[in-house]
This record gives sequence, C-alpha cells and structure tokens, in this order.
Amino acid sequence: MERHINRRMATLAHSEIRAMTQACVQAKGLNMAQGVCDTPVPPAVIRAAAEAMEQGKNIYSRFDGLSELRQAVAKKLAQYNGIAADPETDITISAGATGAFHCACLALLSPGDEVILFEPYYQYHISALLAVEAVPVIAKLRAPDWIFSSADVERAITPRTKAIIVNSPGNPSGKIFSRQELEIIAAVALQHDLFLFTDEIYEYFLYDDRTHVSLASLPGMADRTITIGGYSKTFSITGWRIGYSVAAARWAQAIGAMNDLLYVCAPTPLQAAVAVGIQELPDIFYRDLARDYQRKRDRLCRALAQAGLRPSIPQGAYYVLADTSRLPGATGKERAMSLLKTIGVAGVPGEAFFSGPEGSRFIRFSYAKIDADIDDACSRIARLG
Repeated sequence: MERHINRRMATLAHSEIRAMTQACVQAKGLNMAQGVCDTPVPPAVIRAAAEAMEQGKNIYSRFDGLSELRQAVAKKLAQYNGIAADPETDITISAGATGAFHCACLALLSPGDEVILFEPYYQYHISALLAVEAVPVIAKLRAPDWIFSSADVERAITPRTKAIIVNSPGNPSGKIFSRQELEIIAAVALQHDLFLFTDEIYEYFLYDDRTHVSLASLPGMADRTITIGGYSKTFSITGWRIGYSVAAARWAQAIGAMNDLLYVCAPTPLQAAVAVGIQELPDIFYRDLARDYQRKRDRLCRALAQAGLRPSIPQGAYYVLADTSRLPGATGKERAMSLLKTIGVAGVPGEAFFSGPEGSRFIRFSYAKIDADIDDACSRIARLG
C-alpha cells in the first residue's frame, strides 16, 4: 500500500525536534529540545480567552481573522515594525506562524520555484517548501557570529529563483539580521525581482540592547515582502496557534484563500484573547520579557561554556547552538542521544539545521523554560565538566 502515499511525502522527514521530544519523554528527561515555551501566560490573556468563550465567540471568524485582532496587529505593525498595513486587505490571521508561512508558500510558489534560505535554517521552512514542491537553495552563514556577504546570496541566484527567506531573530542560531544586512538582501531582491518571506515570530526576544528591524519597513520592500509573525512565543501560547501574515493586498487575497482552504479560520476565542493582549499589555511587559530571557540565555551559555560545550551566543530568540564535538559519538544525533542518556537533557542534533557535515558538531538547546528548569539544566550540564 506504500505506493498510495503522496510522492511529495517521501521527501519530508519527521522533524528531529519532535523526535527528540519523544525520546525525552521516554527517558523521563528534561526537554531542552522543543521550544514549547512552557512559561506563564499573561493573566490578562487567559482571562480574555475565558471571557470570549463566555460571550459566545465560539463560531467561525472571518477567514482572515477577527476584526479586532486584525486592527490590533495593524496598529502594532505601525508602531513597532514600521509597516503600514490595512487590516481589511493586508493581514491574514492563521493557525500560527507556521500555518501562515505554509499558506503563503501555497499561494505564491509554484513547483520548481527556487527559494533561498540562510543556513543554519529552521527545519520547518524547508519542509514547507518541499511540501509545495519548491526547491530550497542554501546560502551559508559563517559561525560563530553567523555573518554573510552579498556575494554569498548572489551565488545562490539562478533563473528559477523566486524568493528569499529571512528568519530574524533566527531559529536555531539566535541571529538578528542588522539593518545593513537587510539592506544587502533588499538590494538583491530588487535587482532580481524576488519575493521576500520574513519569519519574525521572535521579534520581542532581543538581547544586549539590540533592536528589531522588519525588512518590509525598508524602502521599496513592502510590496514584495510577506511578513510572518504571531504571539505563540511572546505570550507563551504555543498551543493556541495564533499567527499572521502581512502582504500587499493582491498577495494577501491569495494567502487568505489558502488559509480558508486549510484552516477555515484560527480559533475564534483565542484570537479575541490575543487582541486583548496586544491592546492592553504595557511596553514594560516586552522589556521584561527580553530582560528575563537574556538572563536565561546567560545562565545556560555560561554552564555550556564551563562544560566545554562552546555556545554561539544568541543575539535573540531563545535557542543556542553549542559545539558538542567533545561528546561521545560521530554524529549530532549520537551525541544528543548520549547526552540524554548521561545527564537526562534533550537537545536537537545540529543536522536538523544544516545541509552539510558541519551540523554534526552542534546541538540546539531551547531555554524557553521556567527558571527552575534552567537551574536544573545547568546543574546537569555541570556534571559533564
């Protein structure tokens, strides 16, 4: 019966992130693999979800989301991202940022279109491209600071290139693309008439006084950029699946049609709660978020360094790639399983984020954990020293 499986599925491997989470459950270990973000949800957001349900907001919303959420996102985009978006025509609320990205790929990419990704990349971006029969093409970032040049991007361009993906702050590296780097990418896109997909889900997780720059805010970029965002990480509601895409109206119409086809709509009462969170949470909430996660980063990276697992210090997001080549094993998967067996800490093998052999020396750890879990992880890692 295997011949009946869609041929596209043959190219899609099970996510190593999910695989390590399952291995961690079986080993009863500490899950530092998946960014589940099991930190507290803002109480105002929880209350708003309950109130929305009690008020009867339990039926379908419009295919592109509740009006109050689209308006809240539009206001946030103007104030924080420097992006002007019409909430009636440019914004699509979807089933998480992953759902928003998949809808955009379905709407705008054709089989055989090439899309450039920066490596290390987020595995799900590759999977979404393969699912629509697009062709991922790699532009390498150079460790430990994950830098690139215009020539690195130009070398990846062919006549079939359709788009570039930018993930900033980035998963798994924690890289934040500077304005100068984004200007390099914008110039290439203009020269070759390319789309830009930006995944900005970690836009508030910024360290060492860095700022977030949205590519769509640069001159000439709004009409060719599909900005993907959401509140799964910011509000610690990864299971709610509330994300969005922002694009010029003609592209948003096609993305919205795909969203309707795949999801009908995102969960209505949860949309209402996120709208309240955006409207009511003060600026200090976001400053405290960045401060608290910077402390988590510093504690975990210090423990890794002291154990001889040299971390590439993340500039944002909540993941760190650590050089684990001193651990037993010939591959990242073997080292990750050895680490899980030895100290009960699960990380994701680096091969999930790299196309070449260099990924085998890395393991990715997530520090989207409560402080007690960070303390536990650091104590366990110290045993390796």
